Amino acid sequence: MMDHLPPLRPIGGDIASTTAGFDAALRRLEQAAPAEDRDQADIAGSVDVLRQAGLLSDDGSADPALTARRLMRVAGANLSVARLWEGHVNARQLVTLYADDGLRNRVERFVAQGGFLGVWGADGEVPVTLDKDGRTLRGGKIFASGLGAVSHAVVTVDSGPEVRLALVDVTDPSRADAGRWQMSGMRATRSGSYDMNGIEPVGWIGGAADYVIEPYFHGGVWRIAALQLGGAIGLVEAAATTLRDRGRLDAEAQKLRLTDILIRAAAAAPLIAKAARQATAACDQPDRAVALSLSARLLTEAIGLDAIRAVEQGVGMGHFADGSITGRKARDLAVYMRQAARDAFMMRVADHALQSSESIWGLLE
Repeated sequence: MMDHLPPLRPIGGDIASTTAGFDAALRRLEQAAPAEDRDQADIAGSVDVLRQAGLLSDDGSADPALTARRLMRVAGANLSVARLWEGHVNARQLVTLYADDGLRNRVERFVAQGGFLGVWGADGEVPVTLDKDGRTLRGGKIFASGLGAVSHAVVTVDSGPEVRLALVDVTDPSRADAGRWQMSGMRATRSGSYDMNGIEPVGWIGGAADYVIEPYFHGGVWRIAALQLGGAIGLVEAAATTLRDRGRLDAEAQKLRLTDILIRAAAAAPLIAKAARQATAACDQPDRAVALSLSARLLTEAIGLDAIRAVEQGVGMGHFADGSITGRKARDLAVYMRQAARDAFMMRVADHALQSSESIWGLLE
């Protein structure tokens, strides 16, 4: 296990130079959004859009605040695609932090040759472990997003203090089962289960327990916060368009409902950017960075829940009709926000922030 980690080193080019390409990518992803059936969703096409915009070289290190903003914008256009891109960014970060030079260079080649990464952590009925032969894996993963699009997944092996990370080639379609994803939302992520039995990893990323080192583990939930906020803003934007097209946006109650969400979102966005910077930099107070990221994740969940309620009230019955854009965006957001351990996150923030008056100000400043 690594006892101390330096700040993340920037990789790739300056993605800020791709502004025009990024804006064009958003328009294309928004147009792809109505394909919510996992068997029809053009995941590969959406990944190509991200690649053409120059986003697949990003691990969040060159400009964390910029990455956060772009995660928000992609989530506003298409939350399912944003979920897949966030996994790729996370995987790249883990490789940058913990992989040796040889594996890091191999991953660079994979991505340059069209590869797309993900992080698959949820175990199936048989958890993923190293088999007795000491070479291959056994068990399976569930909630594995990007089946058929992710070429290499960073997979958790074992759990608890001995958890390790393996890089696995996941291009064998016979091992994937998208039918296991029986959810009302996020269907276009083409999620499901993947059989790991007998697979020999491409390589191992770091050692036991490196994965859970802070501030990069829980501290990394700023990316989830960014997607939650972007999804909420995208939902409000879709509702405003729907109401405007129907001549119903002039009502004062409609404006108040939606504007309240936008004002809170405007306040949350800088918090996410701050959390991203602190969790990515060299950090002598990792607990503070973690508390900041968890705070952003909890705040954006609250905003997202209120956005769903406001849009339901504003759009009315049409929101629940088949083919409703607001209905699909709300379902996707509701499913995505059900991340694990919400209450534990709140307690961790409380334990850090309330232990002294100095800690409260430290969280705010």
